[in-house]
Amino acid sequence: MSGVLSPNSNDPRVIRTRQLILDAFLVQLNLKNFNSITIQNITEQATINRATFYAHFQDKYALLESLLSDAFMEYVTKRVDPDARLSAETIQQLIFSLCDYHVSSNECIKKYETVAPIIEENIKTQLEQFLLQLMSKVAKDVDPKTLKITATMLSWSIYGMTYRWNVDGRQESPAELAQRVVPYMMGGLELLN
Repeated sequence: MSGVLSPNSNDPRVIRTRQLILDAFLVQLNLKNFNSITIQNITEQATINRATFYAHFQDKYALLESLLSDAFMEYVTKRVDPDARLSAETIQQLIFSLCDYHVSSNECIKKYETVAPIIEENIKTQLEQFLLQLMSKVAKDVDPKTLKITATMLSWSIYGMTYRWNVDGRQESPAELAQRVVPYMMGGLELLN
């Protein structure tokens, strides 16, 4: 909305209102399919008006992206130190993080498979940036373009395999999945060292 000033993100009232919106949205996601949720459903649940909603989020897609992106990075940083170096262990921990993320999202969002494609690009981009940060520590002499494309390849691979693992019914544990795929991923990364 043009002409609307962004709220001060450090103001406690803004933080509280934003949390009200996120909580109301989560309630709606547990009750309805994402496509059925309206801004009115969210604002009524949060006991705010539409203008307040739009001062915080452009639309329900931006709200969904914010909710799931924040949750995603929380899952990643619980397991992987952002100051760590990229290794087989960090890739394994990223796989565990993504598996946890998909399971949790699946449990708290009715018909998760309908919203996952909406936020997929954002999650892959966040994962790519995180991987690039980790790779930069071990591959200081490698061309930045090579590092970027490698981070893209890894992020898409990790996201894709964990998403497929979730959609296919989680027929193996995250540890078994990681044990099976990490050696293949590390084989390509040895070229960077």
